[in-house]
Amino acid sequence: MHFNGIEIRGRGRVTIGDNFHSGSECVVITDVHNYRGDALPYDSTIIEKPVEIGKNVWIGARVTILGRVTIGDGAIVQAGSTVALDIPPLAIAGGHPAKPFAYRDAEHYNRLESAGEYF
Repeated sequence: MHFNGIEIRGRGRVTIGDNFHSGSECVVITDVHNYRGDALPYDSTIIEKPVEIGKNVWIGARVTILGRVTIGDGAIVQAGSTVALDIPPLAIAGGHPAKPFAYRDAEHYNRLESAGEYF
């Protein structure tokens, strides 16, 4: 795995699959304050929001991943994006919020994975 200084903030669980790669200055945020509580702007309750990142995922530099999302196997997230929604397997996603704009070739991906061709 190549974490390149990824920062994980919060109390929520983070699961990361094998062969994960990230660019520098990425942040994963796994909890939020409770704005529906008994104080403003929020109360002291912390709400955990787990993050699941599949295998063979490549996250570009300065990506922010918010809680309660899943990034599917083989996905790529474009540098500078904010992941606030689930990213399907093999998707190439980007933006704010990150959304798929293309997909990896499934046949090519599966051939490389079955042959164990990992960087």
